Amino acid sequence: MSNLEILQRSEILVVDDIPENLRLLMDMLVEQGYKVRPAIDGEQALSATKFRAPDLIMLDIKMPGIDGFEVCRRLKKCEDTRNIAVIFISALDQLSDRIKGFEVGGVDYITKPFQREEVFSRIKTHCITSYTQRAGFRKEYTRAAGTGTDG
Repeated sequence: MSNLEILQRSEILVVDDIPENLRLLMDMLVEQGYKVRPAIDGEQALSATKFRAPDLIMLDIKMPGIDGFEVCRRLKKCEDTRNIAVIFISALDQLSDRIKGFEVGGVDYITKPFQREEVFSRIKTHCITSYTQRAGFRKEYTRAAGTGTDG
């Protein structure tokens, strides 16, 4: 599968409690050909991943109720969601915040205000990496189960 096909099949869950931010990110991603689902808070994000796991989550940190760090922590504890790539996108720009984002399981951290090109590059990289890792896992699983060929 080509990188373009991977990106066109990638589904991204965008989580932000500020409607304008949510709409901006969603519009940007749809414009690039991604399938996008919104969530307005941490609870909705967790529910959305149980319904259907996305390929990547763009996750705000400061939200009412469950914050983004806790959402990520819960996702990483669950077998069905632990391999979803999480990119934090936040106005929190302190080193301690970025480090905490990686410690709870995030794969990347983008500070607001962000540059569109940077967001696209990071999403592209993580979607392709995620797909490649899943494809490698499926290949290894098939080989271990004795149902694949070494072609």
